[in-house]
Amino acid sequence: MPLRDTSADHAATDRTFQVDLRGLVDLLSHHLYSSPRVYLRELLQNAVDALTARHAVEPHGNFGIRLYADGKVVRVEDDGVGLTEADVHTFLATIGRSSKRADRIAEQRADFIGQFGIGLLSCFLVADEIHVLSRSARTPDAPAVEWRGRGDGSYTVRTLPASARPRPGTTVTLTPRSDAGEWTRPQQVHALARHFGSLLRHPVTFDDGSGGPGTPVNPEPAPWARSFPTPGARSRALAAYGEEVFGFTPLDTIELDLPAVGLKGIACVLPEAVPAGRRHGHRVHVKGMLLSEQAEEILPEWAFFVRCVVDAESLRPTASRESLYEDATLAAVRDALAERLREWIARAAASDPDLLGRFLQTHHLAVKSLAVHDDEILRMLLPWLPFETTDGHTTLDEFARTHRTVLVTSSVEEFRQVAAIASAAGLGVVNGGYTYDRELVHRMPEIRPEVSVADLDPATLTAHLDPVDRETELAAAPYLAQARDALAVFDCDVALRTFQPASAPALLVDSREARHERTRSRLAREQEGGLWGDILGALRQEAPRAQLILNQLNPLVRTAVAIDEPELARTSAEALYGQAVMLSRRPLRPAESSLINRSFLDLLAHALRKDS
Repeated sequence: MPLRDTSADHAATDRTFQVDLRGLVDLLSHHLYSSPRVYLRELLQNAVDALTARHAVEPHGNFGIRLYADGKVVRVEDDGVGLTEADVHTFLATIGRSSKRADRIAEQRADFIGQFGIGLLSCFLVADEIHVLSRSARTPDAPAVEWRGRGDGSYTVRTLPASARPRPGTTVTLTPRSDAGEWTRPQQVHALARHFGSLLRHPVTFDDGSGGPGTPVNPEPAPWARSFPTPGARSRALAAYGEEVFGFTPLDTIELDLPAVGLKGIACVLPEAVPAGRRHGHRVHVKGMLLSEQAEEILPEWAFFVRCVVDAESLRPTASRESLYEDATLAAVRDALAERLREWIARAAASDPDLLGRFLQTHHLAVKSLAVHDDEILRMLLPWLPFETTDGHTTLDEFARTHRTVLVTSSVEEFRQVAAIASAAGLGVVNGGYTYDRELVHRMPEIRPEVSVADLDPATLTAHLDPVDRETELAAAPYLAQARDALAVFDCDVALRTFQPASAPALLVDSREARHERTRSRLAREQEGGLWGDILGALRQEAPRAQLILNQLNPLVRTAVAIDEPELARTSAEALYGQAVMLSRRPLRPAESSLINRSFLDLLAHALRKDS
């Protein structure tokens, strides 16, 4: 039996997507736009684009934008190119549909701010109906066209006599919903217009319905677009603008100018330190319209020390027009602005060391954190960064001029222990205990190949201490033996040497790693036989001992090594150890605190008995 062809029973039927405009507006408000306030930016943007198109038809015309808000309505009126009835159907009543004419227009929109054709929908964030009255400037006797769009997705279009709008242009009127008062009050509309449109190139005025003259929204161009009598006056004006925009007095201002993309603006150097890696948002205007206040992507991550405000012609906004589209143009702009900042640093280093000094004093910690990972920052700033050294706080460049071999400690504690003795011995030591410092010092040969860098270890230091003669050492042997016995509990050996300065009675040579190893060894001994003891035993090495080096040049030490009373000898050795530990400025262990207190009281008791 032949099979019956049932394809006719299941014939496919073409259908059209149904657009829920209310759902689309909700999507825009929650996922595309950051706030309902963008409705005014979109209206201003449409007006600016209309004026741009009008100037293409009448290059010498005097056109502008007028805003009106009285608490009942919000109105934006422009003298732009206007719309015909066909334009209304194409641009106001079509969502997401492409046409050959629309595509052709889009190709010609390089001079326009808007590129996506959905901006008018943002008005539904604050109103249920949008009223547009427009008249085209392309045809002298063109009729006026009225369009009313409603939030439910319906709209009406009708043609009116030209007298309904005597001049070409467009008027958009919104009747705000009751819950939109926060964004449509007269004061707020004026503030939003200033916020978004302060750098627009077309005149914009605001009228609150009180009957007075309109208030200019953008009374003067950006300071970088104005002329000044002197370079100093220009610098002061740029700094004042930066303070007005960002709320701080810049440490310096860097003028930015990239003619290839039509970008102008300033970078304001922050006057206070910021955490490493923290990125600031920058104010980016596109053709005068504020695009974003948080455009992190305009500068590289290492440029954390500035905040920028720029106005560009060729940067591409995203669909929400609240950030920048990541493309080759933005990458090139980011690289070019980074080079301007490097040039500023190089210029400050060459001609204004005071400015560079203030900059590094403020931002040196964060600069160091970036220099560890950024070779260009390293080459540019490492010679200028301040470090704590045996020559005081100085730059590595200055330090390397007098010390071809640079020694670096692994901790602040080690530096405190050896600084005075190393300085007297002519050793150049850098405190590598602060975050990033040791890594940066070790990279110094990349910048200054003639300089060598090595870690400072006890052997390096003790090699620069002079031994005492044999007779002196033999005479001091009984005292040294009693001192070693007294300090054995701290795993500390005792030696007698001569070194400068003579005012230093003793030097404690120890390290955090050595103390940790001794602690691990002690725990292994205490827990022998258990699993934990086996693990620690496997890790155990020959525990390095601390070393208390007594200075034979010091009068107090010469007196101490001659003591023949055992208890007093032990007490004096404990006191010398305690003083050396305190000079190292490391945290005291409980046993050391107890030793310092006990030795002080014992010495005081001995002195009182002697006097009595």
